[in-house]
Amino acid sequence: MKRDKIVLRLKRKKSIRKKVNGTTERPRLTVFKSSGHIYAQVINDELGVTLVTASTLSKSLKENLNGKTKTEKAVAVGALVAELALQNGITSVVYDRNGYPYHGRVKALADAAREKGLNF
Repeated sequence: MKRDKIVLRLKRKKSIRKKVNGTTERPRLTVFKSSGHIYAQVINDELGVTLVTASTLSKSLKENLNGKTKTEKAVAVGALVAELALQNGITSVVYDRNGYPYHGRVKALADAAREKGLNF
């Protein structure tokens, strides 16, 4: 059962990646979630370079996240990745949910990034 769920997510991911590419003008904001953590990266696919990264393991967030729910942690990661992107001159991105359904932690991260000023 677990394997089937992973296989289906990877099929969705493959389908999404055919259509979603990060450029210099609009890099790709991608999300990965594990059972305990969530990670976000802003990637320029033309150059194959990661421009910005944030996760629940980031030093600036790690100590402030104790006792929070996974969704609250995702909101904090979304806000941090947006702040770092804006500091690097990135105002607009393409959102890649990485095959995950758009609800829960994935949606919370996206909404927090939008609230901080990232356009997608």
